[in-house]
Amino acid sequence: MAEVNGVPVQFLVDTGASVVTLSRDDAERAGLNPEGLSFSQRFNTANGTAFGAPVRIQRLSIGGIVLNDVRGAVMESGLTGSLLGMSFLERLSSYAVEGDTLTLRR
Repeated sequence: MAEVNGVPVQFLVDTGASVVTLSRDDAERAGLNPEGLSFSQRFNTANGTAFGAPVRIQRLSIGGIVLNDVRGAVMESGLTGSLLGMSFLERLSSYAVEGDTLTLRR
């Protein structure tokens, strides 16, 4: 669970996702109006090609870790949940998964 612009959003950690990817519903709740976005960015996914709109996430926080100005995308369709991708993870000093525990270090 994280907060996007102060709004709780549940994420799946996806090291294969180049950017933090928000579903339309999560984006809208976080103040990123999908109706005003341009879905021009092509993404190659496990399910084929998808289109998203590039966005900048003002504030993304998980626990005590807070990052500002995070690259992201809002997906046009097909994504039911949001993905915590590399545009967040690469800004950490480290991250690790051991069993069912994810450890993030700033």
